[in-house]
Amino acid sequence: MHVRTRFAPSPTGYLHVGGARTALFNYLFARKHGGTFVLRVEDTDHARNTDDARAAIFDGMHWLGLDWDEGEGKGGDFGPYNQSERNDIYDRWFEVLRQKDRVYRDDGAWRFRFERKPVTMTDLVCGEVTIDYTNLENTPDMVIRRSDGSYVFHFVNVVDDLEMKITHVIRGEDHLMNTPKHLQLFEAFGVAPPQYAHIPLILNPDGSKMSKRDVGAAVGDYPRQGFLPAAVVNFVALLGWNPKTDEEIFTLSDLAERFSLENVNRSPARFDFDKCTWLNQQHLARLSPGELATAATPFIRDAGLPVDDRLPACLAAVREKVRLLSEIPGALAFLLNPEFEIEEEPLAKVRGNAAAKDLLTALAVGFEGLADWSAENAKHAIGDTAQAHGAKAGQLMFPTRVALSGKGGGPDLGDILTILGRDACVSRLRRFVDLL
Repeated sequence: MHVRTRFAPSPTGYLHVGGARTALFNYLFARKHGGTFVLRVEDTDHARNTDDARAAIFDGMHWLGLDWDEGEGKGGDFGPYNQSERNDIYDRWFEVLRQKDRVYRDDGAWRFRFERKPVTMTDLVCGEVTIDYTNLENTPDMVIRRSDGSYVFHFVNVVDDLEMKITHVIRGEDHLMNTPKHLQLFEAFGVAPPQYAHIPLILNPDGSKMSKRDVGAAVGDYPRQGFLPAAVVNFVALLGWNPKTDEEIFTLSDLAERFSLENVNRSPARFDFDKCTWLNQQHLARLSPGELATAATPFIRDAGLPVDDRLPACLAAVREKVRLLSEIPGALAFLLNPEFEIEEEPLAKVRGNAAAKDLLTALAVGFEGLADWSAENAKHAIGDTAQAHGAKAGQLMFPTRVALSGKGGGPDLGDILTILGRDACVSRLRRFVDLL
């Protein structure tokens, strides 16, 4: 069997992280089995559909790397892939039901006549689920065509899956109770249904249902916040799927190789923004220097900092200290901008050291006298200066760091000395002494 999965968003808002996970799981399942991943658009809600929402969905999919095989911009043998263009197809299948006496009019609308029997489905995640349709009061016949002639979700969803030969429907657990309705439609059409897998809901850390306004909900926010696509994909995959090992860091290709529906959890997933940020840090650490520079450059430019031949060394110095690309400008600004701000807390700490002013003044002279500048020689100068004033080298290290960076922490002092060079270090030491 050739596996065919689909993602069917409605362009009424941005791409939600829950929708992104649905798309990801369908993508991974198709790739794992050498199948086809279809993107179709459920755009029949003309009042709420917007071009911006449509673009946001496509942009989000592209950013995540979830490239589809059929659909928008790709074509395919089972189009059109917009529901708004498929009405003739729906009319044809509606006529099949009418000929079989499975539909009837009710106040101008058309209802589908359920068979009054228990319907059992075997879900690939949730297991066996049975809905008893023998009681008309609990399970009234459903409307499939409104009085204005438009078709409802349940009908068009089934027709599209049937026509596009979808073999596996992977979707949110909130659709679980709809599936027996869909199975009755497939049976009425005389067509075998796809296999269904309903994946768990995504909850906020406090256990509440995640809404569109919650932190982390909008996929479009992640690029602006400085996340890498690979990290977000990694994080979203772990919202409900478990590799059954201690591994946590995966690329998209890793996930396609490892993914299985058997390892999808039954219980709801808890969204953890800190975990997403930590995963981003791990993926940043895996970037080559060139990849990191390419990813970081837009953020550095937006911060008004220069992008020049110092950038590779600056990035190498701070890469282990940052979690997001958006943190990089703040981490390296002092290396590129001589007018950097000095933070109040470390400044106050240095001012509390009575010997700091004399030590730093002498160190500036010592640095100026170094003909051969290197981090090693500069550190020797720090040690020699401290010793000459009856202090330990460690007592001068912190004031030197604050003088050169304006911060109490950050990159290795040796990296700072190397990147800034002798003249900049001397200038910064004297500027700092004037503040003390």
